[in-house]
Amino acid sequence: MKSFVFPGQGAQFQGMGKDLYVDHIPSRKIFDQADDILGYKLSEVMFEGSDDDLKETKITQPALFVHAIAKLQTLTSDFAPAAVAGHSLGEFSALVAAKALSFEDGLKLVYARAMAMQDACELNPGTMAAVLGLEDHLVEQVCASIDSETVVPANYNCPGQLVISGSLKGIELAVQALKEAGAKRALVLPVGGAFHSPLMDSAKERLAAAIESATIKAPICPIYQNVVASPVTDPIQIKINLINQLTGSVKWTQSIQQMIADGMTEFVEVGGTGKVLSGLILKINREVLTSSL
Repeated sequence: MKSFVFPGQGAQFQGMGKDLYVDHIPSRKIFDQADDILGYKLSEVMFEGSDDDLKETKITQPALFVHAIAKLQTLTSDFAPAAVAGHSLGEFSALVAAKALSFEDGLKLVYARAMAMQDACELNPGTMAAVLGLEDHLVEQVCASIDSETVVPANYNCPGQLVISGSLKGIELAVQALKEAGAKRALVLPVGGAFHSPLMDSAKERLAAAIESATIKAPICPIYQNVVASPVTDPIQIKINLINQLTGSVKWTQSIQQMIADGMTEFVEVGGTGKVLSGLILKINREVLTSSL
């Protein structure tokens, strides 16, 4: 069975979507619509902006969301996924693809999420670190042992690759402890804050009201959501999981494993470079098929 997956921050690139805008009228309409909804020319930043421009959370998140939905327009009308999933921000793109959320509402939520997260980063400074070559349970133990600071597992990307999130001091202590515990590498990432950790509580509170008032319908296929790593179709539960995702872990490894157990054999990556999630999926299971739009 074929599923579609949608990347989050880190999959952006200079000039993203420019070819779609020039060559594909339905995709062009998505970019123009996004500019109208946001009230500024996001498309110009996407097509002409620098790497630094695209790394700003308030740009990155709407840009990746719009790019994914513009890519979807290149598919024929018989789009019938057996399942969808998105990594962090990508969950919003997945919900639009599954017809649970309108493009307009999705973009408004993504922009609200980006602004809330940016503000939370300023309110509670933090960072993230990638941990390579250490089993998940050992990383969890190290995080739990640092009780004087906030440090939590944030992204379970694939076996042997887990991203942790927390306060600046907490991550510094964790990186040292993880190296001592046998990690091949533990390196602080160039990110603006402690995403998917309790330090995002203020963003969670702000976004909760927006998500609760948004119209989310039953999707045309199950969405495997990050915080539960299982298929969800109930709109109320989808909303709860979206809210909890801001401070909860992205269980990507577990989600893909569950999708494969449920019969998924092919994963199509939609949006961004088209390589980020495909690479992780093949590290989780080398026997599945991966491709990108």
